[in-house]
Amino acid sequence: VNNFSVDLVNQISAMNEGKYQDEVLDSAKSDFCIGVGAYPEKHPQSPSLEKDIRYLKAKIDAGADYIVTQMFFNNSDYFSFVELCRLNDISVPIIPGIKLIAKQNQLKSLPKHFSVNIPDDLVREMESVESNIHKAEIGMEFTIKQCEELMQAGVPALHFYVMQDVKHIKQIVSTLKKY
Repeated sequence: VNNFSVDLVNQISAMNEGKYQDEVLDSAKSDFCIGVGAYPEKHPQSPSLEKDIRYLKAKIDAGADYIVTQMFFNNSDYFSFVELCRLNDISVPIIPGIKLIAKQNQLKSLPKHFSVNIPDDLVREMESVESNIHKAEIGMEFTIKQCEELMQAGVPALHFYVMQDVKHIKQIVSTLKKY
């Protein structure tokens, strides 16, 4: 029984070598690419970011090919996290997780449910307008700037947490196609 994500990475890596936990008739090597998650701002149940990095390193050593981060809103958190990973010999691609904030209730629900920090400037700007359309425009402008900065820094890709907001994400991606 697997109790930790590193166990799952180990199991998939073994399957890629044709080794299965149970005897499988006509078993063949699998060909899975393994991605794992990480928290640039620290997992909410972890005592420290350093401990998070140790667990992440174990998953990479077990065979993970890339990392997708939890959503974040301060690019400096992502850049510091990548630097810390590199200092700990984690050299796989680290894909930033992006979330558009387009609604007032997200200013409280996202930090509460995902343990992320939202910049005070963004909160103030969104709270300063009444119209939901204007709030979405502010969120889109913020997200586009965030993505542009990340892309200019050479991130390997962007991962968008969509959560039922496809229309706005399509607009953002269309704007970013120049990169």
